[in-house]
Amino acid sequence: MPADLPVSPARPTPAPTAAPAPTPAPGAAVVLDGAANARDLGGWPVTTPQGGGGTVRYGVVLRSAGLDGLTADGGAALAACGVRAVVDLRTAGEVRARPDALPPGVRHVAADVLADSPQAAAANVAQFFDDPGAFAAMLAGTGVATAFAETYRDIVRLPSARASYAALFGALAAGEGPVLFHCTTGKDRTGWGAAALLLLLGVSPEDVEADYLLTNERLLPALQPMFDAFAAKGGDPDLLTPVLGVRVEYLRAALDEMTTRFGDVEGYFTDGLGLGPGVQDALRRRLVEPAPQGV
Repeated sequence: MPADLPVSPARPTPAPTAAPAPTPAPGAAVVLDGAANARDLGGWPVTTPQGGGGTVRYGVVLRSAGLDGLTADGGAALAACGVRAVVDLRTAGEVRARPDALPPGVRHVAADVLADSPQAAAANVAQFFDDPGAFAAMLAGTGVATAFAETYRDIVRLPSARASYAALFGALAAGEGPVLFHCTTGKDRTGWGAAALLLLLGVSPEDVEADYLLTNERLLPALQPMFDAFAAKGGDPDLLTPVLGVRVEYLRAALDEMTTRFGDVEGYFTDGLGLGPGVQDALRRRLVEPAPQGV
């Protein structure tokens, strides 16, 4: 018989390597049951003042529509995100009518952007929904673009707005934990807060506009019952789209007001909000993930 052949020791089968989790897209949706238009500001590419690159960090700053309808599951999801504070940009009347339903341990910060402009279009358009004729007359008289452009200029220039955004960005710079900010639909007052912050961090104007316009994808489908109810009362649903959604002209009106009054976004933070270079640098350190060396 032939000699037995040597047997090589068995090699352990390598454990399967888990595939890395996919990187979320910029402006990734956050599922908060009972709150529309919720998303993370992370992921947008950044160019720092020193010429370096990076991205906005995920999980540090979130934005959404109002949290008054937040369910128990939604509250649990908010808590799971680690949110420590919610900065509420709505008017005092809006807050009284629909207070946020926050889980225990989450601090509510009232920051009434439009306290000095109670007739601003963004806060009062809901009163026309029950009267389509009056709503159409309002639009024909001033034009929705004109009305919203003035509101966006207000959210840059009003003393109440400047104090409110200073409170928001100050809370973010303090670094006490993730922060969520919102208004009623998360599109106008919230949209400007997100745009100003992203510009300060070094996100390109084109990407800032892209983040702003995500509202039309994330919010309008959730508002379909409002379109349907308006149509049932004889209104033209198309009239609601520029009111319940956003248009880049609105944002550009705010940017024009900012540059006219303060020169640039750093001037807006310094002279408009009273948040000087130290706070601005703190925001960048906290919110920007530097690109790996050599990238």
